[in-house]
Amino acid sequence: MKYINYIIVISILISLNNCSQNNMNYNKLTKEEEQVIVHKGTERPFTGKYNDFWEEGTYTCKRCNAALFRSSDKFNAGCGWPSFDDEILGAIKRVPDADGQRTEIVCANCGAHLGHVFEGEGFTPKNTRHCVNSISLNFVESKQNEELDTAIFASGCFWGTEYYFQQAKGVVSTTVGFTGGKTENPTYKKVCMGLTGHAEAVQVIFDKTKTSYEELVKLFFETHDPTQMNRQGPDIGEQYRSVIFYNSEEQRQIAEKYKKILEDKGYKIATTIEKAGKFWEAEDYHQDYYIKNGGSPHCHRYIKRF
Repeated sequence: MKYINYIIVISILISLNNCSQNNMNYNKLTKEEEQVIVHKGTERPFTGKYNDFWEEGTYTCKRCNAALFRSSDKFNAGCGWPSFDDEILGAIKRVPDADGQRTEIVCANCGAHLGHVFEGEGFTPKNTRHCVNSISLNFVESKQNEELDTAIFASGCFWGTEYYFQQAKGVVSTTVGFTGGKTENPTYKKVCMGLTGHAEAVQVIFDKTKTSYEELVKLFFETHDPTQMNRQGPDIGEQYRSVIFYNSEEQRQIAEKYKKILEDKGYKIATTIEKAGKFWEAEDYHQDYYIKNGGSPHCHRYIKRF
């Protein structure tokens, strides 16, 4: 299904022709916002809305609403821009500047320019400063933020897994990547070679007022064959194994519940249920694959089982 050379060609085509379908879901930007978010400008220091702002909540991307930073990770660096010493897992992508001197940070979901990241300055124990333009952000207060939760699923090729979750009611954003392995900073090539122990997976951020973890677990079991061990359709290898990675005891119990329901129906379920660990974001050309390229998965299909 996936051949490296084919993917490289596709990724080049994608970069030359950004899919207009994806852009239709973006928020409308003002001329000033577009200058920073799209054209990678910088707002003047000490002028931004969130520079001296200390409410509790979550900072989100102004263009696509993806959650980026928590208020608990914000600190006063005195630089004139909002500063964070950590990011929400999988939310930020780092891109070396053309001059090779700085590292740009962009929204992993839509590529919006946020600012730059610096390390080794000693401001906090984490020794990291995400220096962000206020104009690139929106803010969701804690009460609203409590409505969001995160789920992680692996069910074969992550292109197909993401395809179905992107269409699900209540899903705010999806990110494909790797988890469950032993290697730091895994690459797609190394994962495909079976060198890292990771599974191809999808991190799903969902709105609990519009859907539930139970509904997502059912969708997981109904959009792949959970009886296959270390494979899915034509894709063979431990990276294609079926896993639910739980983030809480409640999620674990729900996952076990629906696995048992299927076992009681006679299915020999190969899906494992494991505690979530570090989630590593996959390369950009893997994100939103079917949105960018059209078509639909041929190794995943929906089969009602509940």
